[in-house]
Amino acid sequence: MFSKAAMITVTLALMASASPVAPKPRGVAIPIAKRSSLANADGTFNADKILKHTVKTVNKHRANLINLEKNAGTQAFRKGASIKPLATLPEHLQKRQSESLTDEENDAEWAGTVSIGTPAQDFLIDFDTGSSDLWVPSSSCSSSVCSSKQKYDASASSTSSSKSGSFSIQYGDGSTVSGPINTDTVSVAGISVDNQYMSAVTTLSSSFSNDPIDGLLGLAFPAISNLGQNPFFNTAIEQKAVSAGDFGFKLASSGSELYLGGTNNALYSGSIEYHDVDSSQGFWQLSGASALVGGNAAVDNFETIIDSGTTLMYGPPSAVQTFYAAISGSGEYDSSQGEYYYSCDSPPNVAFSWGGQDWTITDANFNLGETESGSGKCIGALIGQDIGLGDNVWLLGDSFMKNVYTAFSFDKTAVGFATLS
Repeated sequence: MFSKAAMITVTLALMASASPVAPKPRGVAIPIAKRSSLANADGTFNADKILKHTVKTVNKHRANLINLEKNAGTQAFRKGASIKPLATLPEHLQKRQSESLTDEENDAEWAGTVSIGTPAQDFLIDFDTGSSDLWVPSSSCSSSVCSSKQKYDASASSTSSSKSGSFSIQYGDGSTVSGPINTDTVSVAGISVDNQYMSAVTTLSSSFSNDPIDGLLGLAFPAISNLGQNPFFNTAIEQKAVSAGDFGFKLASSGSELYLGGTNNALYSGSIEYHDVDSSQGFWQLSGASALVGGNAAVDNFETIIDSGTTLMYGPPSAVQTFYAAISGSGEYDSSQGEYYYSCDSPPNVAFSWGGQDWTITDANFNLGETESGSGKCIGALIGQDIGLGDNVWLLGDSFMKNVYTAFSFDKTAVGFATLS
């Protein structure tokens, strides 16, 4: 989810007043980076891109578990969860990562404009349901990566306040995102909160050298906050800046939208199928999931984290092996990376269910590309990796979310899915 090539539109909308006769609110259109293929230009599988995504994902959730242990103790961990050693990129990819003029990736974050301070300073921010903190580069950033970013100047904001402590995330290339802690006024599409905790980072990982985003805004629960404070949307709920503690995502090649303060029923049909989450985990984590192949459960009764900040889907290696065993003509492509192929001519009917509707993943969203031109073998977007989240925990990112309208509800402590219109 680092370097991006094109732009699409996100709408972040604030629900109108709580009055039942209030008119439907108007959305606010914000340009965001377009989700592009992770395959090579000829449609073949790009192993290096996927490896970089996997390393990033492992380390992101490693940091989340470190935060969860600090905030809630290891008793909050699921069975089998553990803080893994830092995942690292192989040397040839670390070298490419440092070449700031070379675009090595072609994917995207789901990003829009966030304003911080008084007067407002604008930033292009990645909206991430798999983390819980807000950070942007500081005007004091010493990393060369910061030269291409918008930078936050605390001294130029009359509402900025310095706080004790520090913020830090470590990345697989050995670099970090780190800095002091501030509070300030933060606004997203007209939703404004006061005294929001954030970090203006003074070091920025080289992982972001080719990335147009300036920073990140987490939309998960406080339990995985490195800052140990309410994330932006929780602050908005607390300060009554939104009339409903819900937000909805549509992720697509066009018309993508984040809707804050409710859900946009123009983007889905029927009702939203909600499922409870355990907020003590810090994640949008649902239990009772099944992975289906051809309408039959290949693996069932597992937990799933719904994460807009993860591109692919990951499951425990043994469970993913069982899943692909249910697909005729599938096989192992790279055992070290947990990657499997299937017949490009006979794509499987893949779906997830939480006891209600079967939510199907299209072949376009499941196919990561042909192993090589003419091989007839395509790599699946579900990868077997022990990320450390637990023996029975899967991670479903954009490869899943692009098939459904996804609603995240702090009011219901639930995640819901609906059919896209």
